Amino acid sequence: MRAPAATCVALLVLLTGCSAQAESADLPDTGNAPAPQTSEHRTSAPPSPQRLRAEVLETLPHDRTAFTQGLELHEGVLYEGTGLAGRSVVTTGAPGAAPDRRTELPREFFGEGITLVGDALWQLTWRNGVAIERDASTLAERRRVRYYGEGWGLCHQPSQQRLVMSDGSSTLTFRDPRTFQETGRVRVTEAGRPLTQLNELECTADGAVYANIWQTDRIARIDPATGAVTATIDAAALHSQSGAPAADVLNGIAAIPATDEFLLTGKLWPTLYRVRFVPAD
Repeated sequence: MRAPAATCVALLVLLTGCSAQAESADLPDTGNAPAPQTSEHRTSAPPSPQRLRAEVLETLPHDRTAFTQGLELHEGVLYEGTGLAGRSVVTTGAPGAAPDRRTELPREFFGEGITLVGDALWQLTWRNGVAIERDASTLAERRRVRYYGEGWGLCHQPSQQRLVMSDGSSTLTFRDPRTFQETGRVRVTEAGRPLTQLNELECTADGAVYANIWQTDRIARIDPATGAVTATIDAAALHSQSGAPAADVLNGIAAIPATDEFLLTGKLWPTLYRVRFVPAD
């Protein structure tokens, strides 16, 4: 509580330092507010993500005409979804081999990310606002579900009973794996700043979400509980090794179950890489 200035005048002879108290009478009353924190007590900046790189373990052939949008490996079968208007397809087959099954999307659809949920395969479309549910074995279409906004990447978190979807912004949207209805969202940040251009996604058994960053050869490892980027993976060396003048950006990441390895490729890349993420030099 502040002391009235008149009191200080009356007690000037008896008390010392009253002039300083009188000056404080002209300041706003802060009640019991604590003193301002010093720099030692300020909230620390968010930690910088761990820096990793992709260490190549094996190279495999890949369809150089595939504009890869989604990649997932399940029980030895590689599922791949591609884009471009009038050229979008979904394929299945052994990694590095020619597809044994192929399904074209309607010409008006621009295919995007894919993911498996039990015996179903979900596929996004870019600006059509349509998610297609397919039979995972035959790739036959079962139904279509509408959603608002753009569709980019998609992955499944069985432990959370949800899908994770990207739309090119810094937001990841959670969806019900049966109805495709939105159940929540999280904003992704790297060292405290929003990270945009989140593209193809891969959910891993440890709960992390890996996201290709469009127009770059970087991958972000994300904690979906907080949205924080916990690691960034530099895969630029793979792009330069692809040896194809028409090769576009990195896009396509599939975790190899029960290992710490991944399959990586890119849009129009002739190579599929089996890699491990290791500390950057």
